[in-house]
This record gives sequence, C-alpha cells and structure tokens, in this order.
Amino acid sequence: MRERLPDALAVAADAADPDQLAGVAEQARERFGSLELVVNAVSPGARAGGTFGGGPLIEASREDFDHYMTGVARQVFVFLGVGARALRAAGGGTLVQITGGSSRRAIAGRGPWAAGAFATRALTQSASLELREEGIHAVLLIVDATIRSPKTGSGEGDHEQAEMQDVAAAVRYLAGQPPTAWTHELQVTPSGDRWVP
Repeated sequence: MRERLPDALAVAADAADPDQLAGVAEQARERFGSLELVVNAVSPGARAGGTFGGGPLIEASREDFDHYMTGVARQVFVFLGVGARALRAAGGGTLVQITGGSSRRAIAGRGPWAAGAFATRALTQSASLELREEGIHAVLLIVDATIRSPKTGSGEGDHEQAEMQDVAAAVRYLAGQPPTAWTHELQVTPSGDRWVP
C-alpha cells in the first residue's frame, strides 16, 4: 500500500477492539488534520474447520453461528460506535458500513452468515436514525456480489463480479451527498450477477 499510495496511512489493528479502533481514528486525524469519512469493509472468512457461510442449519454448529453472528455483529457495533464518536468530534461526516446481499435476504447454506448480515443492517439503521441531527450521515452500502480480487478469482463472465474501484466510487458518491438528499441504504449489483428486488 505504501508503494502504491505513498501518502496513505497503513495501521494494523483489531477492528473488533474499540480502543484499537479509536487509536486508528486518532492517528488518521493527526496525520491528515481532519476526519470526514469512516468506512468499514471488514468481512469474515470461514471459521477454521468450518464451512463458508456456516453451512446448512441442520449441520451448522453453535461455533459456526457465533463466528458469523456474534463476531460480525460485535465488530459492526464497535465500528459504528467508535466511528460516530470520531465524526462527532470532527463536527460531522459520513459513516459507511459495507455488507453483502445477505443483509437483504438469506441464502441456503449461509444462515449464520445472513444472521450477522441482518444484524449489520439493523445496527446501521439505528445509527442512521440516531446520528442524523448531529450531521453524521450513517449509511449501509450493500454489495450484492463477490468483489473481484486475487483471492476471489476472475469470475465466469465480464460483469459477474463487482470491481473494487466501483465500490470505492459508490462510497465517494455517498460521502458527497448533501444533507438535503442523504441515501441511507444503497445496493450495487453487477449486471451479470443475479439481482433479486
């Protein structure tokens, strides 16, 4: 990252630890002079020895459920609280929580994952309602697709995966909205992927 973006600040921290996350926000404020946008795109992989998404409910263990539900919800809870406090201190800004399509509807074999994603949506909606009058725009960005990366591969067709730069452009769009026209949930889906209204 430092090679590609020499002015970037790269910090290793546990996103589920409120003290570490607050420390990152403070370092960013000190480095750049202000804090106007805070984005969370943390997403869990499969539990060691578990199935991605938790597996079918008839086979999933409580550990699978805890990994996705408790782990995801706790991390989002920490992010929204720490991010809101950091933006409050800055006098306002935009707080973006990124999640997947499972926050809208569950998929077979991924019930534990969907439970965490539904919790993500509920927590972000609460933040949106609570922070509006403080000038903090809290928004849920639903990326209903696999995001293309070296980890996920190239996909079968040209438009079956989301591109990282397009997700970044959606964040930039949300951060640039005036208070007279805030979006509180935005869903992006590549044209080659399945879209469910």
